[in-house]
Amino acid sequence: MTTMETYWEVQTFLAYEARLLDEERYTAWLGLFTEDAHYWVPGVENRGRSDPDGTYAPSRMAYFDDTLEDLGRRVVRFTAPTAWAEDPATRHLHVVSNIEVEQAEAPGELLVRSVIVNYRGQGDIDAATLYGRREDILRRVSGELRIARRLVLLRHAVLPAKNINTFF
Repeated sequence: MTTMETYWEVQTFLAYEARLLDEERYTAWLGLFTEDAHYWVPGVENRGRSDPDGTYAPSRMAYFDDTLEDLGRRVVRFTAPTAWAEDPATRHLHVVSNIEVEQAEAPGELLVRSVIVNYRGQGDIDAATLYGRREDILRRVSGELRIARRLVLLRHAVLPAKNINTFF
């Protein structure tokens, strides 16, 4: 485990990140990532416990398998005037809990595990709640925490939403 000061710093960082996403401050959110960031949200498959391939793998479908540049393109697409699916805009609420912090293998990096709940509503009746577990590698860059790697394991084999127009 890490110190209480480090834990508090990580918790504050994750709360700030969630607020940026809720407020659609995507440019500031992208600034929380390292240049070599990898953001991966694999599809989850229903497989038996004895299946050696498990429920997800890099060789199979992913909702997101993005670099920082890819995330930037998604932000441009979400916020473009031609993004008719975002008019009216989706209302987001991100809740981050069950935060665990430990030293990662590489010096200057932290392994952070958390649970994410993302409520998204649009218009009068279109709403969905997505649940997942996250595993982040946070790296210090010029003394500030930055996201170097994010793995989001959604708990849904079938999404309860018509699309994923959100970040986790």
